[in-house]
Amino acid sequence: MSRRRLPSVDRILQHAAMRDAVRDWGLKTVKSAVVALQDDLRAADASDIPDWSADEGAYAPHVRSWLGAHVGHGYVRVFNLTGTIIHTNLGRSLLDPEMLTDALTSATRPVTLEYDLADGRRGDREGIVAHRLRLLTGAEAATVVNNNAAAVLLVLNTLARGKEVPVSRGELIEIGGSFRLPEVMERAGCTLREVGTTNRTHADDYRRAIGPDTALLLKAHPSNYRIEGFTHEVSVRELASIAKNEGLPVCIDAGSGALIDLTRFGLPREPLPQDLLAAGADLVTFSGDKLLGGPQAGIIVGRRDLVEQVNANPLKRALRLDKLALALLDATLKAYEDDEAVAKIPLLRNLAASMEELDKRAGKVAKALKKLEDADVDVRASQAQLGSGALPGQLLESRAVTVGFAQQKRLRSLAEALRRLQPPVIARIADDRLVLDMRGAEPLDELVAVLETLR
Repeated sequence: MSRRRLPSVDRILQHAAMRDAVRDWGLKTVKSAVVALQDDLRAADASDIPDWSADEGAYAPHVRSWLGAHVGHGYVRVFNLTGTIIHTNLGRSLLDPEMLTDALTSATRPVTLEYDLADGRRGDREGIVAHRLRLLTGAEAATVVNNNAAAVLLVLNTLARGKEVPVSRGELIEIGGSFRLPEVMERAGCTLREVGTTNRTHADDYRRAIGPDTALLLKAHPSNYRIEGFTHEVSVRELASIAKNEGLPVCIDAGSGALIDLTRFGLPREPLPQDLLAAGADLVTFSGDKLLGGPQAGIIVGRRDLVEQVNANPLKRALRLDKLALALLDATLKAYEDDEAVAKIPLLRNLAASMEELDKRAGKVAKALKKLEDADVDVRASQAQLGSGALPGQLLESRAVTVGFAQQKRLRSLAEALRRLQPPVIARIADDRLVLDMRGAEPLDELVAVLETLR
């Protein structure tokens, strides 16, 4: 085919077949893909130029393929059937649609973000959120930033800059993306003083580490791992006693930050911020988008004088939450305050789902998949995990629809086909079967309808 028969970029972009791609990616991004495709076509031998390239209406699937490979798909809504409930790569905790709708007022209309209606002057940006956190945790004061890593960074930079902070070697955590606590401490301007060993740290290890340059004692939540066997750690109560005797504060990085007892869902009890404060912690930091079930946030609760120092740090402004996140966090905390958290927060509703409900979901999903040629589809007992560092190693009873084939290569083909659906379905492969965990099978009717489009 002659290169002269290639349609103009404008004609391709104006064709009706390209409307969806422009809607999904944006006009200039799609244009760049068309230009790149035609550059490749012009660089090819005439005999290798495909006939479809002369038809402006035929470019859409090739543009989508090119964009998927070179730009990515952006933020696409998916079904998370991986069995990891709080999936970091898939957005962590889900937000309640009604809460989100109400919170959108903060983005679409002027709101009293930093305005006091009574006095007609500048108000407290975090006033209502701090109020609710004090009620729920029993803390003297509270403040919030954009994630828990920022909360730890801000506390250390405020209270320990230029000084030493003892931390157990068993708590020198690394979280996703090779993000390490020692590096956060370095950026905060303090010096890490390692104490104890990986598996055993004793009270005397802290006592020996305390010196004139010690600023505070830090205890970190073991994220994504557990140390078992011949182990020992210093409790928060004992650590607080040591710190009090030395006139030092204790900060606990609680990580996931549950506000209710998880034993009601058949999970081990996660230390609650209110428990840690009652045990003597001066400050506790935790996440908003893990076990709390809210938006991404880093929460700091504890002694009033220490929180006031944190709020006075110039870094606080750089790390603060935007108005939409504050509104969502406020709505989430209000659900806890009203004892409606399990009913209103998707994460807790998920954890509370009965086996009968999961079996119901599995039956409908299995029926939709049984039309697949040569597929062995069945429903099996499964185990889900919380994910995102919450309760590492602890599993939750679940149900899963599993698919097997005589030819194992078809498993990956099916997994890829699921990811190409609209919306995509993300599953996992285990024990030579494709596993679709039912704790993520919501909304069920939409999922079944999507699965029935498989070819």
